[in-house]
Amino acid sequence: MLIKDLIDAIESIAPPRYAEEWDNVGLIVGDPGRELRGPVLLTIDLTEAVVGEARDLGAAAVISYHPPLFSPQRRITSATPTGRVLLAAIEAGLAIYSPHTALDAAPGGMTDWLADGLMDRTGVVKADRRALRPHISRRETEQVKIVTFVPEVSLDQVRSALATAGAGTIGEYEVCSFGIQGVGTFLAGAKAAPAVGEVGRLERVPEVRLEMVCSRRALPIAIETLRQFHPYEEPAIDIYDLLGRPERGAGAGRRLVLDRPTTVEKLAERVKSYLKVPGVYVAKASDKPVNTVGVCPGSGAELATVARAENCEVFVTGEMKHHDILAAVEAGLSIITAGHTSTERGYLPSLAARLAERLEGVRFEVSSVDKSPLALM
Repeated sequence: MLIKDLIDAIESIAPPRYAEEWDNVGLIVGDPGRELRGPVLLTIDLTEAVVGEARDLGAAAVISYHPPLFSPQRRITSATPTGRVLLAAIEAGLAIYSPHTALDAAPGGMTDWLADGLMDRTGVVKADRRALRPHISRRETEQVKIVTFVPEVSLDQVRSALATAGAGTIGEYEVCSFGIQGVGTFLAGAKAAPAVGEVGRLERVPEVRLEMVCSRRALPIAIETLRQFHPYEEPAIDIYDLLGRPERGAGAGRRLVLDRPTTVEKLAERVKSYLKVPGVYVAKASDKPVNTVGVCPGSGAELATVARAENCEVFVTGEMKHHDILAAVEAGLSIITAGHTSTERGYLPSLAARLAERLEGVRFEVSSVDKSPLALM
């Protein structure tokens, strides 16, 4: 068993493609080819105490939900808290992996776990669920579409040539294309050398509109190849940007439409009970019953405006700034906050169990010293 096997396991749960662009998801410290000797410790934050716990446990790796490195570092020394933590981890031979927003966005990940807490504990209340900001999925081979117009006699030749240049790949299928018959017209100038027809006469030619997807990387060679194998001196070539496809169940935040209306107070009680916290903060925009709820673990201010635009009546998150809460309430959106890491830490046992299913024989432990830096007195 290698560190790479652990990476494959966590990325099967939280694929890095789901991570936000600003995030630092992936292997932070370590060698993927190194043997995975020892348990794996799960934590929300990588602190000196957690590194000490991992060392005492004889752990081979730590899955730290929050990346210990967010921004570029010029040096790693004991002069800074981050430097001390990373030095201690390296000296202990620990690999460090951070899934963060990839785990938030993934189906069945942290956000879905938090959303589960808004259901009636009797299981009677259900909800339609989708991402507040769906992940946009676009395969590399389907970034653009090449469209050209070819005489039918040359269709197979041009299609095959484009395929050899990298066009026409959709998933596990190659040489994918679409063609539709029509009539093309052109009037060749005095200096032209038309493959069909005569100079100075308007020509009408039966043609096939040929469409094939392509990656941006392969596009230059595909265009060059098209020109080389197309029978026309000046083939018509159109390039279209392709939009990605939103994934309903993956992405930032969740939008729940409850099948039974409830109150902000009852939702707050469910959150408090589910997270096992002494209390939650509530900012009410209305006393009316609510059906539509937005959810985001951690710091969710960025998604609060999205939630309101998606007609959510309540937004549940870990923390928000004072003025962001005021703005939300004024816009008609009630807010429930339960503490940044309180909306995250409870998912770690579930993550440990899911990883254990994928890596038989590897022991996964949830940190006992990892805790919120804030305490209610």
